[in-house]
Amino acid sequence: MKVPMRARAFAAIVLFASASTAHPRPALASAADGELCLAAAEKVDDGQTLSPEEIEEARHACGRAITATASIFQKYQFEEAYFAVTGSRYKY
Repeated sequence: MKVPMRARAFAAIVLFASASTAHPRPALASAADGELCLAAAEKVDDGQTLSPEEIEEARHACGRAITATASIFQKYQFEEAYFAVTGSRYKY
């Protein structure tokens, strides 16, 4: 089974972030929100069309993931996924 590139990158970041336990960190994005956000962007990248409900759900998941994470790398990935899904940049 082919694992999408965004999903692999997300998994690598989560593993890297959880490997370092020397300093406490702010809570990372919800795994469900992050996965939903990146999966929707992957579908769009593959040329699939999302329904308005899927777009709205992914938009909210990406927004929650962006605001919940303290990781610059994850924030960038979620912002790019948000753009892929909505066609606009996330507004803070």
